[in-house]
Amino acid sequence: MAYPSEYQNLGSNSFEKGTARQRRSKWIVIGSVLALLVLIAGGVAAGIIVSNNNRNTPGSSSGKKSPSNDPSVFTKDPRLHKSFYGMAYTPEGSMFPECGNSLENVIQDIQLLSQLTTRVRLYGADCNQTALVLEAIKQTKVDMEVFLGNYVLPEDNEPYVRQRDIIKNAIQTYGTNNIAGVTVGNEFMLNYLTAREDNDPNGVNGQAGAAILKADIEDTRAMLAGLGLKKNIPVGNSDAGSFFSTEILSSIDYGLSNVHAWFANTTAEAAADWVNAFFEETNVKPAALLPNQPKMYIAETGWPTKSSDAGNANNGADDASIAGLQTFMDTFVCQANTAGVPYFFFEFFDEEWKDIQFGGVEGWWGLFNADRTLKDLKIPDCPSS
Repeated sequence: MAYPSEYQNLGSNSFEKGTARQRRSKWIVIGSVLALLVLIAGGVAAGIIVSNNNRNTPGSSSGKKSPSNDPSVFTKDPRLHKSFYGMAYTPEGSMFPECGNSLENVIQDIQLLSQLTTRVRLYGADCNQTALVLEAIKQTKVDMEVFLGNYVLPEDNEPYVRQRDIIKNAIQTYGTNNIAGVTVGNEFMLNYLTAREDNDPNGVNGQAGAAILKADIEDTRAMLAGLGLKKNIPVGNSDAGSFFSTEILSSIDYGLSNVHAWFANTTAEAAADWVNAFFEETNVKPAALLPNQPKMYIAETGWPTKSSDAGNANNGADDASIAGLQTFMDTFVCQANTAGVPYFFFEFFDEEWKDIQFGGVEGWWGLFNADRTLKDLKIPDCPSS
């Protein structure tokens, strides 16, 4: 599948994100101006209209159907446990400008996700995904909060503005009860610096990139302030673990750090210890020294279950395998819950478009297959707070 040139990756060779940045940077910029106009014109009714339309439209399989017309009544899977602090999620079909997602499928995803976690993080706001997720939570009546996302491009501010307005309208439509924060930018500094063959987020290039991103962060704060909300909505940023700028960290309420042991060439057995050590030393401790002390989260961590080609089936230390993912879950999830480490597991389901575009392990990080059938995994049973 071809994508607009403005969304092409800018390249990276840093171990904690490597091809993982390629995996994400193209699917985050998602949405359409039409979705925004629909939301503005329809307000609260938009979700209802979309729901009615999509119930009559075939969509991809995403788990068991509700046994009734009430999305809040659905069959629970006894194999699933609400043991994950959070889950990284983008509704299927949310690639700009195609926008093939649907409320029906998002509802079924939220039904499954609600059996695993009480938190999800989004990467962008386009393709109506902000409203779809909030409407799905409303209809399913599950305990779920969402970190909304706005994907920022360094060379074009129009996608930021478009998504900002979509987020604003969604807040006006659905309120703030299920919103945990608004994340401005995903791997912006990584993309900005690697395009300039640089890796210092605090150097000259880093300062230039931070100025662009900081302006959008401040603009988001102004947008939220202008809504006169009774609830304070935190504003944060997401980036690869070693690409946080001190300037950006000093400007946000929270940071989401992508930390992948697979790209650090560890074994599955050593992966959890590596993730925890990297996150603590590279993100938590530096953030704690700043006056604003932004709360740091692990934005992504997981283990791929296969590769589409033999050359990428091993990271130099271990294989991409279901057994590897099971080992990582068994050594990370409950331990992180006990230690109070906030994280978003990567990821909910395999994404076939990433395999088609990138190959290797890119499409194979899900707990679930693309059809939302659970892989041959045993989900840890240790409730997360």
